[in-house]
Amino acid sequence: MSTLHVVLLGILEGLTEFLPVSSTGHLVLADHFLGLRSTGTFKILIQLGAILAIVTVYFAKLVRILVDLPRERRAQLFVLGVILAFLPAAVAGAAFHKVIKGVLLESPYLVCSSLIVGGLILLLVDRWHLAVRYDDVMDLPPRTALAIGLCQCLALVPGVSRSGATIVGAMLLGTSKRAAAEFSFFLAMPTMAGAFAYDLYKSFGELDLAAVRSVALGFLVAFITGALVVKYLLVFVARHGFAPFAWWRIILGGLGIGALLVEGMWG
Repeated sequence: MSTLHVVLLGILEGLTEFLPVSSTGHLVLADHFLGLRSTGTFKILIQLGAILAIVTVYFAKLVRILVDLPRERRAQLFVLGVILAFLPAAVAGAAFHKVIKGVLLESPYLVCSSLIVGGLILLLVDRWHLAVRYDDVMDLPPRTALAIGLCQCLALVPGVSRSGATIVGAMLLGTSKRAAAEFSFFLAMPTMAGAFAYDLYKSFGELDLAAVRSVALGFLVAFITGALVVKYLLVFVARHGFAPFAWWRIILGGLGIGALLVEGMWG
């Protein structure tokens, strides 16, 4: 890939990873329609930049949780909840790794369909007046966190969106919009770090110097754009909810299917 293509994909990853719009889906469609031809490994490895963006923005809160962990039950239950929420997707991701990379990531029709269906669900849930039981992300009980983690497994299908699945699941389980978005940030750290480490282990022998350079540049760009999104997303959600993202999903998925149909007619 050219430097321009790597930068474009890094921007897409950073901008969309924490929005409920599916970063992987955007990368798959960019590959297909713009001819970028990035590998599944590249798509997964540049997520490390987005992971570090969360760590940077939430550094003070993470340190406070670690300091309180030995003596405060609230911090202990929160960390336990994040671990429990992480496990289902970790197990499923390892079990279906080959199918995800070799089949699902190569299907733009699946991505577009998932974008539309997920957008409709997000729009519906955003408009419901759901009872809020948890307005602070630190108050989520472990069993609720585990249920959110089970919802995250849906995001193994490209186009569903990891953050979208966790946010919708959290809201249906009584979490406020802001707290749902914030929990998706915390859950992203072990989930994306695990996906990064596993894919790096599986594909390390396939990485040449050019691939390493592309990943490094994509990582840097994803880090910068991801940090900006994490910093301002919660404020945007508090004011506007998730409807703008839902409509973006529906429009993009519809345009994508239309383009694929035209492409098939002329192909």
